[in-house]
This record gives sequence, C-alpha cells and structure tokens, in this order.
Amino acid sequence: MATDLDLISQTWESDVLPTLSNYVRIAALSPSFDPDWSAHGHIGEAVALLLGWAETRRIHGMTIEVIDRDGLTPVILIEVPATGGQLGGQDTVLLYGHLDKQPEMTGWRAGLSPWEPVREGDRLYGRGGADDGYAIFAALGALEALQREGGSHARCAVLIEASEESGSPHLAAHVAALGERLGQPSLVICLDSGCGDYDRLWATTSLRGLVSGVLSVQMTTEGLHSGSYGGIIPSTFRIARRLLDRIEDVATGKMQLVDLYAEVPLERVRQAETAASILGDTSGDLALVRGADVRDGRTPGVIVLDNTWQPCLEVIGSAGLPPLAQAGNVLRPLTELALSVRLPPSVDATTAAAAIRTALEADPPYGALVQFTVKDAASGWNAPATAPWLASACNDASVAHFGQPFAATGEGGTIPFMGMLGARFPEAQFLVIGVLGPGSNAHGPNEFLHIPMAKKLTACVADILAAHFRR
Repeated sequence: MATDLDLISQTWESDVLPTLSNYVRIAALSPSFDPDWSAHGHIGEAVALLLGWAETRRIHGMTIEVIDRDGLTPVILIEVPATGGQLGGQDTVLLYGHLDKQPEMTGWRAGLSPWEPVREGDRLYGRGGADDGYAIFAALGALEALQREGGSHARCAVLIEASEESGSPHLAAHVAALGERLGQPSLVICLDSGCGDYDRLWATTSLRGLVSGVLSVQMTTEGLHSGSYGGIIPSTFRIARRLLDRIEDVATGKMQLVDLYAEVPLERVRQAETAASILGDTSGDLALVRGADVRDGRTPGVIVLDNTWQPCLEVIGSAGLPPLAQAGNVLRPLTELALSVRLPPSVDATTAAAAIRTALEADPPYGALVQFTVKDAASGWNAPATAPWLASACNDASVAHFGQPFAATGEGGTIPFMGMLGARFPEAQFLVIGVLGPGSNAHGPNEFLHIPMAKKLTACVADILAAHFRR
C-alpha cells in the first residue's frame, strides 16, 4: 500500500517548510568558500536547527548524534532500529544528505535573495533549500510516515554531512571512523541529485568525473612593447590555443585523447533514449542568446549521452590577461588558463589527468615554458545493475505518487563521495535521487525548491523503504 501523500503534504506545510525557511537564512558556506567556518559558526547554527527539528519527530527508537572531529566539519548521524519483527536485524539502509551551501552568487532577480526565503506558489526560493537542505526532512519524513501507517523497514542510518560542496573532503574520515555503526548497507539512498522533470521519480545512474588544472605558458620574463617585438616573439595566448588543440578538436568540441573515453554500457544508452523520449528537445530551456542553437544535428538521445558519458573541456578562468580598461599594447609574458575537463563515469581520473598533462607539456612550441598543474582529479561513478526489486519499487512509487512511471538517466556533474561510497559498499544497491529539476538552478541565482516534488519524493522514499524490507 502506498504511503499517504496527503499526510506527508500536511507535515511539510506545518513542520518542514517553516524550519527549511529558517535554514535558508543561514549562510552555512562550505569550507572551500569559508575557511573560517568554525569561527563564523554558520555551519554549527545549521546543525543546531536541523537537530532541533529532528528531535521532534515521532520515530520509534531514533537516536541522534552530532559527531565532531578536530579540523573536520561535523556530521549528523541518526540511527533508527528496524521494525516489523527485525529489531535486532543488521541489514541497513543508509540515507545521505548534506547541509553546507554554495556561495550566494550574483544575479538574483528583484524580490529574491540567497539568504531570505521567498515562497511563490510551488517554489521556495533561497540558497540551499533544494541543494541539499531538504534531504534530512525527506529522510526522516519518510520514516515517520512509514511508521505512522504501520509499515516496516530495515535498520536505517541517516548521515548528513557539511563538506559536500567542497568535494566532501571530510566525509571519508567520518565514514571510516563510524565503521560498524554504518555496517554494510544493502541499500544506499542519496538525496542530493537532480530530476529530468517534476512529473515523476528520477534516479541518477551515473556521474561524470572531473580533471581540473591550470595551463601556464610563458615566453618572456617581462612584458614587452608589441610594436617593437610583436611578430618576433610569439603570443603566449596563441601558443595556449595550439596546446588546447592537442586535447580538443576546436571545430567539434570532441576531445582528442583516447584515455578520456569509455564504452557506454547498453543499459545507459537505453536509459538515455527513454529520458530523451520523455523530455524531448530541451534546448529551448537553456539560457541561450537569441539565435543560438546547440543541437548541431544531434538527436535528443545523443545530447543526453553527450552530457553524461562523453568528455568535454571548458576554460573556466584565466590569469595574465589585464581587465579591458587596463589593456595596453603589450606582448604579455604569461598566459594562464584554468581548465575543467569532464570525464565519462568509468574513466580513471588519475590516468586521464596524466594523459592531459603529457599532451599539453610535450614538445612545447618555440621552447616556451609550459606547465599543466593538476588541481583536482575525481573519478566518476556508474551505478551497479539495478536489482529487479528496486526497479519495481521505484516504478510503483512513482506511479502511486506522480501518476507517471519511473525514469533514470546519468548526470553530467561530479559528486566525488559517490565513488567513495560505491567502493566502500560494493554489494549495496544505490538509489541516487533529488529535487533539482528544470530551472532550479543550484549554485546559481534564483535557486528554488519545487515543493510538490519534495513532498512526492518523500512519499516515494517511504514506499521504497517498505519494499526493501519485503524484498
């Protein structure tokens, strides 16, 4: 029997949204954006707020602990014993979320603010509501609803961390220290992902990896007048362009290095085709300038795979280029470009980083001083084959609460901790879900939580926990 969505909706309206709105008001920036996070106290304030709400939930046997370790952001660990005659059972479901946030970003429209919640119809605007403040409310809301209706579930551990937006540098140490308390989960539910639309339950089945670094090209020890030396000394920018051609085809955007590619599993191809059939041509939803067209003859299914299983390059920053108002006729000595290379989920990031570095640094044009300094190399993640019981449970829950069948596809971004959890719990099933759908704009201006999506996702989690118990 499906969980009562009306009761979950009432809980969200009366208990969740007021607390979640207060959470939006807290500038709980992730450590990468607030190195003095401990002294500033915003993460601690968010922990206290969520802890206070969690302690009011009517969940049998629940224990709550905030775990602080020197130099690490805290984690909230909530343990709920099994019900339904398995009170001593060791089978565990791990539910994951995070409470740290991205910076405020500029560009919020009039009437909106990153730190002041605004509800407009089905949307709650503000930084962090959808990414990922809602997670603890969905996890505990699902458990509370399931117990209230007499349903059964395995032992559950809810883990809420505070460094995810920095790449989860503190999570591995916490997970290792918790050890036996987490056990060996048979199901991991990650509540920090996206959805193709707000009309069904979506699962993320893969995540791309990432290599980021700085390409530096230097020809002279100081700037020289371009009228005296232009045409004699080559431009460092032109050299950088030539080097980028080694790793990317400028005409097509295709990456040139074989170590950046992986074979796409047939299951992922089929999922992409299904997702494309549901979503259709989404190019109209992009923030493109008038007249721009990114389709380039590609079908929607190919576009989905290009975004989830193909490598790509973006130049995300630069140094050595003066602001326009200060640009003089000078042959600059140095050009530095910050590069971000997305990788297919199954490509080893360390191998890819080495291949990129070799290609860029080998045989430098004109004997220039060329260096590629790797800043980050994070491998992606590809979910294990979905067990029939889980596929069935997801579909049944989606139909029950959305009226539409379940769908799955990959995500183009990187969530570093998923690879770590996948390696630590190799026998577990993984369900990666979330509320970040069209327009929700996590990390950017005007981020919003789609409230009906969050309510229905909570009900789906309750149904999936019950199905996991019965499997």
